[in-house]
Amino acid sequence: MPHPEQESTFLPLTVAVTNSASADSGRVPAHTVRQRAEEAETVAAGCWVALLGGCESPELRALPGRLRALAEATSIYVGTRWWCGHGAGYRRKVAETQLRINDAVREGDGAEFAEAFAGYDRAIATAVVSVPSTLESSTP
Repeated sequence: MPHPEQESTFLPLTVAVTNSASADSGRVPAHTVRQRAEEAETVAAGCWVALLGGCESPELRALPGRLRALAEATSIYVGTRWWCGHGAGYRRKVAETQLRINDAVREGDGAEFAEAFAGYDRAIATAVVSVPSTLESSTP
């Protein structure tokens, strides 16, 4: 289990951009996205250990829910209108990489897990920084 003082292994871009996005004015703070990223990070680390050890763990079952929670927090942060409009490409990329992670866990494929997580991290982080700063995240 990672310690809070350690750097993020699976979601470093997301954690970094949400740390800087938290300071933005005029937007709902990104702390919820960061919090969901940290929760997903913790579960992903447990999955990684289980995948390497070829064993079962509660994290393997918990990961899909944590990834959904992070994607949902991201959609709230960027705003539903943007997420379903101009941000639809990001939304699709998040969904695709989330499925790849789930498949890798199911298949016990550590290499695919790591590669898919890199894509997931990039997709979430890019969505967070790509939303126009003037857009209110509470906009339906």
